[in-house]
Amino acid sequence: MAAKTTNIAILFADISASIKLYQTLGGVAARLKVADCLDTLTAIITRGNGTVIKSLNSEIMCTFPTTAEATISACEMRALLDEDLPEQAAADHTSLTIRIGLHYGPVIIESGDVFGDAVNIAARMMAMAKNGQIVTPKGTVDRMPPFIRSSARFIDRAPIKGKKETISIFEILWHQEDVTRGYIGASTGPSIVPARMRLTYRDATVLMDTDTSQITVGRSESTDLTVDETLASRQHVTIERRRNRFFIIDQSTNGTYVHHGSNELFLRREEMPVSRNGMISLGRPFSENPQKLIHFNLEY
Repeated sequence: MAAKTTNIAILFADISASIKLYQTLGGVAARLKVADCLDTLTAIITRGNGTVIKSLNSEIMCTFPTTAEATISACEMRALLDEDLPEQAAADHTSLTIRIGLHYGPVIIESGDVFGDAVNIAARMMAMAKNGQIVTPKGTVDRMPPFIRSSARFIDRAPIKGKKETISIFEILWHQEDVTRGYIGASTGPSIVPARMRLTYRDATVLMDTDTSQITVGRSESTDLTVDETLASRQHVTIERRRNRFFIIDQSTNGTYVHHGSNELFLRREEMPVSRNGMISLGRPFSENPQKLIHFNLEY
């Protein structure tokens, strides 16, 4: 069959069996349990309009026509591990966990296999994922439908082999409880949904409204709001709008200090929701009386 190039979603899933599983059941029985789980994942993939490309040991590789189908299937895999399998594991006191990486991009399809840079990135996403995570790069998140994209949470920036620059990595919060958990610690805000966020640094102002889902802040001239703070990273902070809520996401080396209402918080590779006006200091604590502050205001 001649090679064909197309854009598809590639998903890698790895089943991690706990040490206790092998200690309790023995190698052969534990391997059979992993194989049964792979069979169940295969059924989920097929039901979700996906195609299994290959499976080896505890890992499975598959493709989907769209990011939505790939992500929904990934969430079903997570639900399987958290809901169905624990019931099966209760009798023998064993458990399985899973980590998933996915990416959408151009691949070469030949003789039932897929090749290309997009495949390598998807595999890299799985390698970066912790047990229980669904991980994907920002470019793939941007292609997801809004109802899925709103549950994507920035977790890191990382280098990818063969790429000159680092890329933004996101986790898909697969269950509604996980989304709710991300809001813990937020102050109770007004009942009216904010229409805009206005960020001001000295004479510069950036307005984030319904037409803008993300802005960047940092020392680099390429950011949307440039701050000449020596402790700031080139791309220090991202502000995102999700489901009519605004989030401050730190992606820096020195962290971000946020004065939010009456609270002062420190973020390092973390995010927080914003429900009232405040100030941001890039890398420098408020106790040092920083002069290069970013003021943010919610407008209704």
